[in-house]
Amino acid sequence: MARRAETIELAVLGLLHEGPMHGYELRKRLNLMLGWGRVLSYGSLYPTLKKMLRGALIEEATTTLTPVSRRPRIVYQVTDAGTAEFERLMSEVGPTAWEDDNFGIRFAFFGRTDMEIRLRVLEGRRTRLQERLDRIQSQLSMTEQEVDRYSAELQRHGVESAEREVQWLSDLINAERSQQANPPAQPQN
Repeated sequence: MARRAETIELAVLGLLHEGPMHGYELRKRLNLMLGWGRVLSYGSLYPTLKKMLRGALIEEATTTLTPVSRRPRIVYQVTDAGTAEFERLMSEVGPTAWEDDNFGIRFAFFGRTDMEIRLRVLEGRRTRLQERLDRIQSQLSMTEQEVDRYSAELQRHGVESAEREVQWLSDLINAERSQQANPPAQPQN
């Protein structure tokens, strides 16, 4: 499983490819990206930013004064080393690429990823979810008689959620393969 700090680093590098941002904007965008169930605190973000500064993955671009405060606001931007690290992280296709903690972040930046890598990550995620689904379904059939109705409903919800995501991933994989087989025509000069 990917360490949370590595997931935050990947997300920060991806966001900074859009342009320089200050800490507040990064935190706001990261919280949107991480989803409603996970909130990133400044206590997690700023140590990660400091580590990335020490590693020369990002740099402080400028400081600006805000209209409300006379305190300067630090703006971060990605460096060449940060771009290389982002590309390296996005090219990884092993289990950390399709685990729950990392998949959504990687998926958000799929537009900057090679199609073969996207396919391998999507297929890995689908395989992992299918294994989970099979496990949940076998447990559901074994425990259906032994659990109360709310536990059974929770298990059924887990099955339905996993089935929906497996179908979604299958649709994405089919669309990628279709695009691979029929690439868009290049405009002629």
